[in-house]
Amino acid sequence: MDLAYIPSPSHGVLYLGPVPLRGYAFCIIIGVFVAVWYGNRRWVARGGRSGTVADIAVWAVPFGLVGGRLYHVITDYQLYFGEGRDWVDAFKIWEGGLGIWGAIALGAVGAWIGCRRRGIPLPAYADALAPGIALAQAIGRWGNWFNQELYGRATDLPWAVKITSVDGGRVPGTYHPTFLYESLWCVGVALLVIWADRRFKLGHGRAFALYVAAYCAGRAWIEYMRVDEAHHILGLRLNVWTAIIVFVLAVAYIVVSAPLRPGREEIVEPAAAEDDGITGSGSADADSADAGSTDTDSADAGSTDTDSADAGSTDTAAAGAGSGKGLRKSPGKTGKD
Repeated sequence: MDLAYIPSPSHGVLYLGPVPLRGYAFCIIIGVFVAVWYGNRRWVARGGRSGTVADIAVWAVPFGLVGGRLYHVITDYQLYFGEGRDWVDAFKIWEGGLGIWGAIALGAVGAWIGCRRRGIPLPAYADALAPGIALAQAIGRWGNWFNQELYGRATDLPWAVKITSVDGGRVPGTYHPTFLYESLWCVGVALLVIWADRRFKLGHGRAFALYVAAYCAGRAWIEYMRVDEAHHILGLRLNVWTAIIVFVLAVAYIVVSAPLRPGREEIVEPAAAEDDGITGSGSADADSADAGSTDTDSADAGSTDTDSADAGSTDTAAAGAGSGKGLRKSPGKTGKD
């Protein structure tokens, strides 16, 4: 008898009047908003402009969704192109099925396009966004709970998830909630990246690489617990191998890049740095203008002094002229005498 378990939703769609709100899509959307919001805060703190993260996300998010779906469809092609399957289902993204590996890979291409248009280094942008992406994954995993999918082996633990659906060959029962395990792990990854970034001033893509490595470390053992259909290579699920390979590449990048490009970028967004420079220059110009005004005032004072001097000269000349008249009159008088 099950004393405690996590209940599953009876259905994954809520209706706001005639508008269907699918739980899976809702979780993805909320995750994207959190990633952009927190990424923007980190970007501004690093010296970038507010709003730049959202502008680049306009490129990254669509690419990421397409990449995530492509990875899922390619690696689980039998679900859409096998006997008795309908290939049109490959486009029904709201029913679940996004591969994080494809989402990050193609999303990075979209982010690169957006960064290139603004003259921004992609590694700096990725570092700012890394913890937000982990939090977005933590939220997005709850979409699997709405769809009653991607659970683990059967268990009677009090935090087991109870599956009630029989669609797609599901067997009702209580199972390991791997969606919950991964959600909590992603929150831990986000906190780890935030702490390490503050402690070691990670830059040049190393904060993002740390996120990738930490996520892969958890994904490997969580993936191993899952019981949904998947391709196997040498006895391990395909995604376990992917996690191992990507983990090694991420760690290698951190080790190799640290001595080559130590520290963090001084300028992450040239336009923002130019704005700061213009502001400082403007103040300097204003100071110079004030100094110029002082000099002008001094010049005006000098002119006043000159005028005074000229006036003095006039008075002297007048006095001299007067003196001259007196001198000319004396000889006259003397002649008369």
